[in-house]
Amino acid sequence: MNKIRKGDMVVLITGRDKGRKGAVIEVMGDDRVRVEGLNMSKKHQRPNPQMGVQGGIIEREAPLHVSNVLVFNPATQKGDRVGFKALENGRKVRVFKSNKEMVDAK
Repeated sequence: MNKIRKGDMVVLITGRDKGRKGAVIEVMGDDRVRVEGLNMSKKHQRPNPQMGVQGGIIEREAPLHVSNVLVFNPATQKGDRVGFKALENGRKVRVFKSNKEMVDAK
């Protein structure tokens, strides 16, 4: 079970976008995540008419290491570390370390 999942709101804690928030687009296998609107990089795209790809300079999100982001805690309005807790029924859930509230309020 991962501490950061697709769709989580995260806060960047280092780099040029420090302090900005965004939703996780993709969680990669090598401890990296792509966050919507953060760590933007330019890619020079070669056109490919057979696939309908137009050429030019496109801007896209580059991957970030998971150690550089914190899950956003709406109760404290800050980034927070995440841990795990087992419920009475045996289900394992993610909880914020600061106030012990569940990340997934389902």
